[in-house]
Amino acid sequence: MKIGVIGAGSFGTAISSLLGKKGYDITLWCFLSEEAERLQKERENKELLKGVRLSDNIKCTNDLSEAVKDADLVVTVVPSFATRETAKKLAPLIKENQIMVNLSKGLENDTLLRLSQVYKEEIPQARIAVMSGPSHAEEVGLGLPTTNVAASEYEGVAEFIQDVFMDKTFRVYLCDDPIGVELGGALKNVIALCAGISDGLGFGDNTKAALMTRGIAEIKRVGIAMGAKAETFAGLSGIGDLIVTCTSMHSRNRRCGILLGKGMKLDEAMKEVHMVVEGVYTARAAYELAEKYNVSMPIVNEAYQILFKNKNAKDAVIDLMTRDKTSEHL
Repeated sequence: MKIGVIGAGSFGTAISSLLGKKGYDITLWCFLSEEAERLQKERENKELLKGVRLSDNIKCTNDLSEAVKDADLVVTVVPSFATRETAKKLAPLIKENQIMVNLSKGLENDTLLRLSQVYKEEIPQARIAVMSGPSHAEEVGLGLPTTNVAASEYEGVAEFIQDVFMDKTFRVYLCDDPIGVELGGALKNVIALCAGISDGLGFGDNTKAALMTRGIAEIKRVGIAMGAKAETFAGLSGIGDLIVTCTSMHSRNRRCGILLGKGMKLDEAMKEVHMVVEGVYTARAAYELAEKYNVSMPIVNEAYQILFKNKNAKDAVIDLMTRDKTSEHL
């Protein structure tokens, strides 16, 4: 089987390593030609995923056509802000009914579309799936046990993804709700930023547990309004991904939030993390989705105010705690 992996960040590298160990013919596309040359020679992404060696059946290239030509599967792992541009470049190279699976977690800011919708707009001839769940690149790359969930509106495609990815270290479940799977993976990053801010402010486990619990309630509310199923958010792509992203130092969203909570400016915090912090981009889209669907998302609202309106984080916490009384399940 030939697989093209589009995106050589930490997770793209980890996924290539995972699939390479299964013996597939992998071509990993890198945005920069010098990056492709370095990875091809050194066999290790020393900057983003140190210690994970790429097997000999993984070829690194800067040529998109080489990555997807005759591929049985195209795996997309690019940042949300680069999805539209990447999709446009891929469009003339993807054959009718070629299978694609998007692993990136985010939303398109200008349109508020899920990333799979962006690919579908630009590459209508493809059969597209999504896969998400608690899966830090650092652990996937090392072969530590990991579980994900795959979903697609195209018959048999999610099952194909399940068969391709599953092995003794990576278990894949099926889900019939691609909307929920994708929204859970995208929106949890905003809550993880808030969990990090809480840590940076010196708050405790009680605070973080409250943020996570009320955060998944907000994600579920807007998800249902957008056509997702409530039970999806109780699964791997919902609460599962939320737990790991809010509690692990592997989480770039949490690390960025910690720096913000300690008083660092947003641009400085993102530079310090030195990787894409999807929660920052998604916070704006989530705020606009709440307005569009008339859904109450107070945590998302305060995250937006902190990130883009220079609101003091401690004031945001006070405003959350002193909101009007309500029932837990409203």
